[in-house]
This record gives sequence, structure tokens and C-alpha cells, in this order.
Amino acid sequence: MGSVVTYVGLSLVLFAIGAVGVCIRRNAIVVFMCIEMMLNAVNLAFVAFSKLQGNLDGQVAVFFVMVIAAAESAIGLAIIIALFRNLVSVETTDAAQLKW
Repeated sequence: MGSVVTYVGLSLVLFAIGAVGVCIRRNAIVVFMCIEMMLNAVNLAFVAFSKLQGNLDGQVAVFFVMVIAAAESAIGLAIIIALFRNLVSVETTDAAQLKW
């Protein structure tokens, strides 16, 4: 087992990769996966700090984040499918055509 610093460092790297992916990529599915990566990085940090403190508070927070992420996945994928059906594209720049 690694130290808490190792896990927090890995969490920081995963979060940074996810943030860069959200800012750079144009494909909605890739942006969606990068957001999920950022959520998992935060979960890893919660578990690492929970281990450091010696209590289960961080793991309880991870449970709630995972529940929210599951709901977000269902709604987000439905939006992406609707976007693809209307535009035959999942590029985020093409979504501007859906304005009223």
C-alpha cells in the first residue's frame, strides 16, 4: 500500500487530465468521460483523506458522489443521444445550431 501522498498525487494527475480534456476536446462523449474522470479523482482523494483521518466520512461522501455520477451518466447520455439524433453529430460546437 502506498502512502496518502501517493494517492493524492494520483488524484491530482487524474483531475488535471480530466480538466484539460474538458477544455480541449470538442466531442461530447469524450468531454463526458473527462468529467467522469474528474469525479473519480475526487473520489480517490476522499478515500485517501478518509484513510488518513481513520474514519469513514470520506467513504460515505464517495458513496453519495457515485450515486450522483450514476444519475448524471443516465441524463448526460440521454442528452448526447438526443443531440446525435437531431444533428447527426456529437461535436459540442454543432450544438449552437439548436438555438431557438
